[in-house]
Amino acid sequence: MQSMSTTEVFLVAMLIIFTVPYLIWRLARTDYFAPLVVVQIITGILLGPGVLGAAFPDYHQFVFNPAVIQSLNGVAWWGVMVFVWIAGIELDLHQAWEHRKESGITAGLALGVPLAFGSVAATAMLMYPGWIGPKALTWQFVLGIGMACAVTALPILILLMEKIEILRQPIGQRILRYASVDDILIWGVLALILMDWERVGRQLGFLLAFLVVGYALRKLMRRIPERDRWYCGLIWLAVCGLGADWSGLHYMVGAFLAGASMDSDWFDQQQMDALRGHVLLVVMPVFFLSTGLRTDWRVGGAAVFVAAAVLLVASVIGKLIGTHIAGKILKWQPGEASLIGWLLQTKALIMIIFANVLLDKQLITSETFTALLLMAVASTMLTVPVVTPKLARMKEIVFRSR
Repeated sequence: MQSMSTTEVFLVAMLIIFTVPYLIWRLARTDYFAPLVVVQIITGILLGPGVLGAAFPDYHQFVFNPAVIQSLNGVAWWGVMVFVWIAGIELDLHQAWEHRKESGITAGLALGVPLAFGSVAATAMLMYPGWIGPKALTWQFVLGIGMACAVTALPILILLMEKIEILRQPIGQRILRYASVDDILIWGVLALILMDWERVGRQLGFLLAFLVVGYALRKLMRRIPERDRWYCGLIWLAVCGLGADWSGLHYMVGAFLAGASMDSDWFDQQQMDALRGHVLLVVMPVFFLSTGLRTDWRVGGAAVFVAAAVLLVASVIGKLIGTHIAGKILKWQPGEASLIGWLLQTKALIMIIFANVLLDKQLITSETFTALLLMAVASTMLTVPVVTPKLARMKEIVFRSR
C-alpha cells in the first residue's frame, strides 16, 4: 500500500468521493428527504477526521494525505467558483425591481429576522471558549453567524423547486425574486465582514477596477457571439477571483461579483441549466469532501450538536416569523407565508460556501464550522418533506400569480 503513487492515492480518493454517496442515495432511496447533493455533503462530513479519521486514523491519513488534499482543494476551489459564478448570473434582479415593494418587504424580513435570531445565538456562543476564530472581532463573529442562519441557497432552491414542479409556476418565480434579493444582501454583508482596514486601499482599488472593467466587459459581451461569451465569462471569473483574493476580500466574493455583473439572457438558459448540473455532478462532490475534511469535534461532539441545534432553531423560527410578518403586511392567503418560509429555508451549498469563507479568514473555528455545516444539512433536509404536503393542500396558491 505504501508503494502507491500520489496519483494513484488521489484516484482512490476520487473513487470514494463518487461511489459512496451515490450508493447511499440510490440504495437507500433518500431522494425524498435528502437529494444526492445533500447525501454528498453528509458523506463529506463522515469521511472527515471527526468520523472516519477517528475510527480508522491510519487509513484516513494514508488516503487523505497532504499531497492528495492539496490536489483535491485545487479541484474544489475552481468548481465552487464556477458554481458561485453561475448563481450570480442567475440572479433575476429585473423582476425583483418590477415588484420592489413586495420583494423588498419579503426579502428584508426573511433575511433580517433569522439574522437577528442567529446573532443572539452567536452572542450566547461567545460565552464559551472554542467557537470564535483567532482573527475575528466580536462583531464579525456575531454578524457572520447571524447571516449564516439567514442564508437562502438560490441554486439548491432552484433544484428543489424543479423537483416539486413549481419552479415555472407563479409562486416559484416569486420565491426566486425574494431569494435573488437576499443573495445580493448576503454577499454584501460578507464583503463588509471581510473588509480589511489594513488593506482597505487594495480593496477599494479592486472595487473601482471591477466597476471600470465590468462596464467595458458588458459592452463587449453584447457584441460577441454566444459561444465566445462563455470563454470571456470564465476569463472574467478568474480575473475577479484573483483580484478579490489579492485585495483581501476572498475569491468567492470575486466569483459572485463576476456572475452578478453579467446578464442571464446573454446565455442560452438550457445550456446554463446543463452547466450547473454538470458542475454539480462532476466537480462539486470534491468540494463537499474537502469541506468535510475541515470539520472538527474537539470542543466535544455533544457541544457541536447542541450548537447546531440552537442555530437550526434560530434559522427555522426566524425565517418563518419573518415570512409570516411579510404575509400580514402584504395580505397573503392563509398558509402562503409558511410555504414560502420553508422554501426560503433551503441552505446547503451557499451557506457551506459562506462558512468556508469565514473559516478561511479564521473568523470562526473548525468546531463552529462543523456546527454550521450540520445546521445547513438539517435545514435543507427538512424542506421537501415539510413543503410537499403543504403543496398538495394549496394548489390554488401555486398557480395564482401576484
